[in-house]
Amino acid sequence: MTSIGGAEMVDWNLAVATATRLVRPGPEISREEARAVVAELRRHAKASEEHVRSFTRMIPEGHEPEDTPVLVVDRAGWIRANVAGFRELLRPLLGKMQERRGNGPGGAVLGAVGGKVTGVELGMLLSFLASRVLGQYETFAPATRELPAATKGGGRLLLVAPNIVHVERELDVDPHDFRLWVALHEETHRTQFTGVPWLRDHLQGEIQSFLDETDIDPMTVLERLREAAQSFSGSSRPEGEQGEDDGGRSLVEIVQTPAQREILGRLTAVMSLLEGHADFVMDGVGPEVVGSVAEIREKFQQRRARGASRLDLALRKLLGLDAKLRQYRDGEKFVRAVVDEVGMDGFNRVWTSPNTLPTKAEIAKPADWVARVHRKADS
Repeated sequence: MTSIGGAEMVDWNLAVATATRLVRPGPEISREEARAVVAELRRHAKASEEHVRSFTRMIPEGHEPEDTPVLVVDRAGWIRANVAGFRELLRPLLGKMQERRGNGPGGAVLGAVGGKVTGVELGMLLSFLASRVLGQYETFAPATRELPAATKGGGRLLLVAPNIVHVERELDVDPHDFRLWVALHEETHRTQFTGVPWLRDHLQGEIQSFLDETDIDPMTVLERLREAAQSFSGSSRPEGEQGEDDGGRSLVEIVQTPAQREILGRLTAVMSLLEGHADFVMDGVGPEVVGSVAEIREKFQQRRARGASRLDLALRKLLGLDAKLRQYRDGEKFVRAVVDEVGMDGFNRVWTSPNTLPTKAEIAKPADWVARVHRKADS
């Protein structure tokens, strides 16, 4: 998404068209059944609000945060929503790169790619993801005519109906329980951002700092990609000199600057917290309202671990999506350990300010977070 040349850095309309054309069709379902699924998902989303708020105790009694819309979408709707979000989030970076367009050899190489080819590349990536996402809280989503969002700073909850139906059939689980279980996870994300007013701005600030550190000189970009390719091929070091972690880094991680890696460490910790908390909540609420929660969790974890195919595993690795899976696992362990130690209200101190968020090291060692936040506060 950093090609240089033409009036547009990225042809966003072409990205939508490409992704919509390439995305796999959803499961076969009658029109009547589709309507029933959409209606049920909306009911579950509404019911999940009270379940999540009661369990997490994040929103004080009598306080009603700004409402954010719940949209049940198909794969094409998810694509359009995410392109709008990408466009908004990347606007400062792409504007800066537009200003730095040059006539040097690097600029000519990237300029030849152009916004249209970049739009196709983005569309191909989104077509891959669009058949896998069950739900998503879009934190930075701008409102559009087709896709409304919260008035103050955006925000909307998406539930991708065909993907939910596909997975519930693949796992052979109770469809009504599975739909509620998914809604509980995504509602937790909505509660996190509506119940913690500073969280959105903090996360956006970290992401913008990450983007501000991006090398925008074309030759630097080419050199960094060359280093990435060498690392993946194993040719960057003599045999036997590779470090232990070389094989565990994605392309996204390798092309970062040192400053970006530091920011990424903080972002990873926050995302691990948010994803782990959502998993913890949906499993905590589950036994009360989802009769087959144990079966669903076991089958879903197995599906997460194995991936859909060899190609799926390879793409997850290349794009860094395997890191997303670690965030669910490590974050859930952190939340569970802290709640066991200091209770839910003690855990909720994590939402006090950016200073009380766990570090990446503390995600792996919850006792260190408890010692830092609780013992200092209580001393």
